[in-house]
Amino acid sequence: MPTLTPNILFNHEALEAAEFYVSVFADAEIRHVNRFGDAGPLEVGTVLTVDFVLDGQEFTAINSGVTFVPNESISFRVSCHGQEEVDHYWYALSEGGSEGQCGWLKDRFGVSWQVTPVEMGAYLGHADPAAASRAMTAMLQMSKIDLAALQAAVNQN
Repeated sequence: MPTLTPNILFNHEALEAAEFYVSVFADAEIRHVNRFGDAGPLEVGTVLTVDFVLDGQEFTAINSGVTFVPNESISFRVSCHGQEEVDHYWYALSEGGSEGQCGWLKDRFGVSWQVTPVEMGAYLGHADPAAASRAMTAMLQMSKIDLAALQAAVNQN
């Protein structure tokens, strides 16, 4: 079976980004760094690719020497268990970046992430449609997901 490896293109920040991501996730490591040789197009010794793993998912960061602007059409979702994990990943990944709506953020490299608790699905998919609607209304007003606020919205009468 083939392996799917997301590749993230950077101008010159591939190693810096990989080191940042590895610092955020507990089960993470940089596995290999390749550098440009005489064939270029970047200066000899400049980082070409960085292979790294975050919680079992392989990634490759690539330096292209060309500025591409990432957008929200591709994002990485971090499925968290509980508010403490949401808070950890939210604050770590958004540092130097920007906060969005409903658990979305951009890190300091412009890469989009969704930091969402697995418990959120039970609130948004609640058997009582009115409770689910209240949870959705509450979530749409959030940047970082707040599980207590979602639960309060569901329990509201």
